[in-house]
Amino acid sequence: MSSPYASSSIFTLKPKRKTKKKHFVQQKVEVFRASDPVLSVLMWGVNHSMNDLSQVPVPVMLLPDDFKASTKIKVINHFFNKENLPAQFKFKEYCPQVFRNLRERFGIEDQDYQHIVTCHSSTLLPQFLSMYRVTVENEDTYLLVMRNMFSHRLPIHRKYDLKGSLLSREASFKEKVKELPTYKDADFMNNMQKIYVSDEEKEKMMEKLSMDLEFLVQMRITDYSLLLGIHDVERAEREEDEDEESSHEEEEGGENDLAAAPSTPPEGIAGYMKSFKPMGPGEFDPYVDVYAAQSAVAAPRREVYFMGLIDVLTQYDTKKRAAHAAKAVKNGAGAEITTVHPEQYAKRFKEFIAKVFA
Repeated sequence: MSSPYASSSIFTLKPKRKTKKKHFVQQKVEVFRASDPVLSVLMWGVNHSMNDLSQVPVPVMLLPDDFKASTKIKVINHFFNKENLPAQFKFKEYCPQVFRNLRERFGIEDQDYQHIVTCHSSTLLPQFLSMYRVTVENEDTYLLVMRNMFSHRLPIHRKYDLKGSLLSREASFKEKVKELPTYKDADFMNNMQKIYVSDEEKEKMMEKLSMDLEFLVQMRITDYSLLLGIHDVERAEREEDEDEESSHEEEEGGENDLAAAPSTPPEGIAGYMKSFKPMGPGEFDPYVDVYAAQSAVAAPRREVYFMGLIDVLTQYDTKKRAAHAAKAVKNGAGAEITTVHPEQYAKRFKEFIAKVFA
């Protein structure tokens, strides 16, 4: 299991130009738009990469060179297909065999992965799927593709970042005004919030967490947290009814009939969306929403919980150890601090997460 994180060195790549910008995008369901040159090249590059990989045998095991490998291609179109792609661009993929192996471990087939870019695993860890560099007009953009921890169809009504630290007491409102605020441990406890899942589901979640924490301790990782998103089924139903009433009133007004007509997605996306069966309120596809869990039948509220570990790339290195020692001297031996040893951090974290379940 050490191989997935051996590729974490890609996060420290140094830019070769002064005009670099890094842009990490998470999994989205989005209709292809040629007006965005970066996404256009990404779409083209992913399809090109998948076609190339399909011609290469899957290695029996990953070798050290696989974690240093990359593929690069430069395209000069001379205004060919200019409606969809820039005239000149470059596309680079990092560690193609490594990420191919990761996608296989996560149960994501090549065709499914191509849809993830445009539109099963027993772990709560982030699922990194690939990393690319796209160069358009001499400007490099780095893109990390990862599976979305939340759902593309069930909106999140409350969001928590839980560490199990008594110091984590303030809600974070650093996001844009229109975005959902991320609350912390104290908010979770003050709101008397609980995760109401069945005993069987709780046991499964804690087993996943135990295995993940064991791996993080081995890798000397610390300062991670549990991202918890809560979908309120009854609230979603009310909001849907209000939207339907509003749409019905607009239709009766007879205005903007043409503008209200739904846009037709590209043929490939349309066929993909037709493959989904209609779902009821609070329902989800466990193959797609691998971080989701349904509330128990006897729960006081109908909810869907999305839970995954985040911030899992902070190693307990010399800097962390120095901070640990400094805070221990300043706060005293009995004070709770965040820069603790990975073993101690994992133990405290697991005990706290066990208490968030009802």
